[in-house]
Amino acid sequence: MINYKPFLANLLILLFIGFNSLWSQNDLSIISWNIENFGKTKDDNEIRQIATIIKDFDIVAIQEVVAIDPGGAQAVARLADQLNRMGSKWDYSISDPTNSPSRKTERYAFLWKTSQVTSIGRPWLASQYAREIFREPYLAKFRTKLGEIVVLNFHSRRFDENPDEEVPFLAKLIAEYRNTPIVVAGDFNLPSDHLIFQNFTRIGLYPTLTNQPSTLKRKCPSTGIDIYLNHPIDHIFFPKQYFRLVETGIVDFVRSCTRLTEARMISDHVPVWVRMGLSN
Repeated sequence: MINYKPFLANLLILLFIGFNSLWSQNDLSIISWNIENFGKTKDDNEIRQIATIIKDFDIVAIQEVVAIDPGGAQAVARLADQLNRMGSKWDYSISDPTNSPSRKTERYAFLWKTSQVTSIGRPWLASQYAREIFREPYLAKFRTKLGEIVVLNFHSRRFDENPDEEVPFLAKLIAEYRNTPIVVAGDFNLPSDHLIFQNFTRIGLYPTLTNQPSTLKRKCPSTGIDIYLNHPIDHIFFPKQYFRLVETGIVDFVRSCTRLTEARMISDHVPVWVRMGLSN
């Protein structure tokens, strides 16, 4: 059996050092994470590690919550319970299963720190785009220290199923919220410099990261080179008209090829995050 305690202890130290700068009263932080097969297969140790990674952020967007059984919704509830044991009060919302082709249905989830963020109404799936988008996005409206915002949570088709075809429909949906700042987060299975994202820049949305790998290799190179990150496909897009970019990055909870096997039991992606302030 794998001993997770040293891995978790190192993770706690690294995150304390890495995110101390995030604790500001004047900014808003959002983290987005495709947590592979997030459901009943995640044990208590893995739930605790996930909570440790996300606990210092204000809003959390999760993709790939299991929809074929209740285990996905239960895992989100377990995660919220764990977060509530770590010093702050959290609330959460889970989407209905997406209206997707066979074996592609998933759920999304939002979690938010109630001392920093208030949900306005109930989050909703963009069901009007269920035909054009395999997993229609999940949207939530929040009242935050930066004012009211909408966050769009999205997981695209696979890379070999033309995920670029979904982006124009996302842009059309986003354009419906011109009077409210919207932040778009998720797994797009495309790099942020793909030409199709001109559909986003035309409506004022820009990537927080460019060409930052966010998936994990299955194994490290046999040459001994410590390279475990793979494809740059997870993104957060933000509206420059409303917000300025303070900080952005990934949470590299792997740190070394020696930890890759244990890390992949949490997810095959690392989270991406952004810290924003109001535009000057």
